[in-house]
Amino acid sequence: MGETRPWGLILFKRNIESPAQVAALTASFREIVGRADAPVLVDQEGGRVQRLTAPNWPAYPAAARFGRLPLPDDRQAELVRLSARLMGQDLRACGIDVDCLPVLDVPAPGGHSVIGDRAYGDDPARVATLGAAAAQGLLQAGVLPVMKHVPGHGRAGADSHLELPRVEASLAALEKADFVPFRALAHLPMAMTAHVVYTALDPSAPATTSRKVVQEIIRGAIGFDGLLMSDDVSMKALAGSFTARCEALFAAGVDMALHCNGNLDEAREVAAASPVLDGRAAERAAAALCLIANPSSLMDPVDARAELHSALAMAL
Repeated sequence: MGETRPWGLILFKRNIESPAQVAALTASFREIVGRADAPVLVDQEGGRVQRLTAPNWPAYPAAARFGRLPLPDDRQAELVRLSARLMGQDLRACGIDVDCLPVLDVPAPGGHSVIGDRAYGDDPARVATLGAAAAQGLLQAGVLPVMKHVPGHGRAGADSHLELPRVEASLAALEKADFVPFRALAHLPMAMTAHVVYTALDPSAPATTSRKVVQEIIRGAIGFDGLLMSDDVSMKALAGSFTARCEALFAAGVDMALHCNGNLDEAREVAAASPVLDGRAAERAAAALCLIANPSSLMDPVDARAELHSALAMAL
């Protein structure tokens, strides 16, 4: 690890045992790479995507629960922000300072359940509002948000962990729905790409490895100029060697490759195929890290969780 100089580390449930163990692990990673600000990431969305789980951490609701609450939009957003801030406090307490949240995908009829209740709803404006609240809650806890999966995974009819989805929607349809939440939150510091082919944008390559999608859509039409990382390069939606996958995504203009399955031989190949972080990508990475701050005050988790539980009971 010291030889390859990774920018950050992402943890999964297989890496997590207890708060003390995670704190020791994150501290050890930063000591090995020699950077006290080296980010540690996790997917802690709530619902079925939660890496820190019982008995050491509380369960949090899936995004869709908030969108179903019979409450005004501003109250829904307040509860999303509360949940994200509590999750952020959990993470920050054990050395994790980046959460791959919010999910800004807008589910569409025929879309695969891999997104499903991970989305805040099927209305793009509501997804944007509640996604913004989640990002704000994380930042209040001193944790960086990562919006995903740009430019939108909600129409995909397949699970990109297992195969390459192809979306046949027109550019006009994508602009009217899928792009809306990402455009609204384009100011956020980090985003993750979708391993999805959009035939109206580039019929030959998924967004992650498509220069046209990255430059003309993500950087152009959506207007995101923050740090752009790939979704997991070991997912079966991508083809070819890991060297080829990485070369393609960096050529497309993605700033950083993410490798998640824990296979060290694959990780070494990804590291060897990844350039030294430099230029505009390095500037974006530095700008993102500058937004990590120690929370000014910690929220009382007992009272906050009681409020959250009471409100969510309305959706049962």
